[in-house]
Amino acid sequence: MTKYADVIIDISHEKVDRPFQYRIPESMLEGLEVGMCVTVPFGKGNTLRRGYVTDITEKCSFDPQRIKEVHSLARDGVGVEDCQIRLARWIRLAYGGTMIQALKTVLPAKHTVKKAERRKLCLAVTREEGISLLGECRRKKQAARARLLQELLQEGELPYELATGKLMVSPAVIRGLEGLGAVRVEVLQSFRNPVKQQGREEAAKALSGEQQAAVNRVMEDYDGGDPGTYLLQGITGSGKTEVYIRLAQEMVERGRQVIVLIPEIALTYQTLMRFYRCFGDRVSVLNSTLSAGEKYDQCERAKCGEIDVIIGPRSALFVPFPKVGLILMDEEHEASYKSESTPKYHARETAVYLASLHGASVVLGSATPSLEAMYRARAGSYRLLELKNRSGQQELARVHTVDLRKELKDGNRSILSIRLQELMEDRLEKKEQIMLFLNRRGYAGFVSCRECGYVAKCPHCDVSLSSHRNKKLVCHYCGYEEEKNDVCPECGSKHIGEFRAGTQQIEDIVKTRFPEARVLRMDMDTTREKDGHEKILAAFANEEADVLVGTQMIVKGHDFPNVTLVGILAADMSLYADDYRAGERTFQLLAQAAGRAGRGQKKGEAVIQTYSPEHYAIVTAAAQDYGAFYEEEIRYRELMGYPPVENLLAVLVSCRDEALLETGCRYLREYALRVKGREQVELIGPASPGIGKINDIYRKVLYLKTKRYDTLVTMKNRLEQYIEVNAGFNTMRIQFDFNPMQVF
Repeated sequence: MTKYADVIIDISHEKVDRPFQYRIPESMLEGLEVGMCVTVPFGKGNTLRRGYVTDITEKCSFDPQRIKEVHSLARDGVGVEDCQIRLARWIRLAYGGTMIQALKTVLPAKHTVKKAERRKLCLAVTREEGISLLGECRRKKQAARARLLQELLQEGELPYELATGKLMVSPAVIRGLEGLGAVRVEVLQSFRNPVKQQGREEAAKALSGEQQAAVNRVMEDYDGGDPGTYLLQGITGSGKTEVYIRLAQEMVERGRQVIVLIPEIALTYQTLMRFYRCFGDRVSVLNSTLSAGEKYDQCERAKCGEIDVIIGPRSALFVPFPKVGLILMDEEHEASYKSESTPKYHARETAVYLASLHGASVVLGSATPSLEAMYRARAGSYRLLELKNRSGQQELARVHTVDLRKELKDGNRSILSIRLQELMEDRLEKKEQIMLFLNRRGYAGFVSCRECGYVAKCPHCDVSLSSHRNKKLVCHYCGYEEEKNDVCPECGSKHIGEFRAGTQQIEDIVKTRFPEARVLRMDMDTTREKDGHEKILAAFANEEADVLVGTQMIVKGHDFPNVTLVGILAADMSLYADDYRAGERTFQLLAQAAGRAGRGQKKGEAVIQTYSPEHYAIVTAAAQDYGAFYEEEIRYRELMGYPPVENLLAVLVSCRDEALLETGCRYLREYALRVKGREQVELIGPASPGIGKINDIYRKVLYLKTKRYDTLVTMKNRLEQYIEVNAGFNTMRIQFDFNPMQVF
């Protein structure tokens, strides 16, 4: 019986963004499955191209005489399961891009790699023959052969590395015994395990009434055939992780698998260790720090059922688990759950769709939920679960708000306020730990002239150059570098210097002000090496440092019982950014940071340093009152028509030719106006984004806004068709972003 395969070709171009049909050769009829990666002849020249099988059918959709044949299975390709293909189709529809881009998104390991192997040595003769040969080796003074035979007679088999290492037996000796038929080398496939630290087993913690009620609700719904999406809102320190672990245990006991999403790699270490103590080798991790081999092996372990729980950032969603029962999404409000590359999917909505394919439950957890999640919870789309008390009944940290304007009037020019310095001195005397948070990295400040106002800018991008310690000025967008000037190139003034407030500078200030303090710094620069996050966090957890200075990564999800003081040094740095989410982000960051203090038995305090102490995001964060913030912020969103009240589609267009870009954007707007018909769609722009040029490429953005998401999807599809048939757009790059996490 002749069968045909529908294949998506591995070319990211709209014109080939559809399945092509190929005849399956007889030799492959039994082995070829949906999801496999194949090579096929493509185009007039029959160039061999990789592709993915999306369907297998007996029906030929074209002239059978013209149908080409599948050439072979791709040796370096990773197959995708049918469920992943369905997920890729949904991502393509919901977020744009091509099908091949969506397929590549759902592939955690892009290519197969050389399988890790382990070798062992076995005795290939009877025990009596082995003893006889051992005696012969001793008589001939063949010491190495004798050592190996003696060990094999005792153990039966040995790891190859043990023989060549501890026993100091050379490969030549092993080959010699192999040639005599006395020893056999066996090669076994071995999966690389990225979990290197063996955690001690931990007894299950008794849950509070609130925690147990949350677990019961999720499991009762699941067992009753009504799995859903839950928003678990719990104040900082309320024990959301204990709820996650208990839910995971319940699901694993039912033979299901669990995906645990975390927003940043920095959170992997603590989360992984807590799960490892419960699940041992049945838990693994998947993130960008793993080698290609480690990623591939985790996917293979998942498919084989060797692991029950996978932990990682948004890409962990695509681990090929066959029996997903639960998806846990910690700190669901974090912007890192939104992909910044095409297709620009959001892990939250993708998790909900994936769960629907498996009949699984989704739990979204946060102390400061995104407005989208809370809006849906209040509308009834999500089921709201609340943890209103800390798990150990500790009090929330006492928060002090410091007006930096007053500090300057009082003569304090230090970035550390007087109140913060006093509290730091107190904590250092008590041998308690301190966290200082600053949302900046390194010495990345701009250079300006105080006499004429000149600012050093990149000649290729609309951004200022950043000052580095190596006396270089660097563009963080395109990599352009130039030497730092001692005098202003515009007016010749010597009063040219850096405006900076970076973590390195804070570290230096703390060391100068408190020379006895042991200081650690955690930012992008100190965590570049593999396991960099784990090393710093482990050192701080072991109380090898008194003060931890860092960027956002230190204030999310970490639990250090001895931290009793948190200093937030630039609370409103992003408060007035050109972004409708600025207030929400500021509130979340401050509330999360304050929540790091006092999580143990000792009372905690936090200091918020700000130039805008009266702003509602600052006031509600200091009071740690999410409800008050939500009510204020949602009124603003309703007034302006911003998500989640309405939906927003950003069309980002970039081109090297500025005039052509202007023309293209004008045509796009005119076409959008034409196709929207009677739909209530508001068009904004095209306008220049915050950065209008990057690396000599000009950028424009067009916004479409309406209440109905499906209307935006339809318009996106029509715009894609329009772009495809008009050659004028060939030199432009056009990206679609639904409900973007930032205004471009």
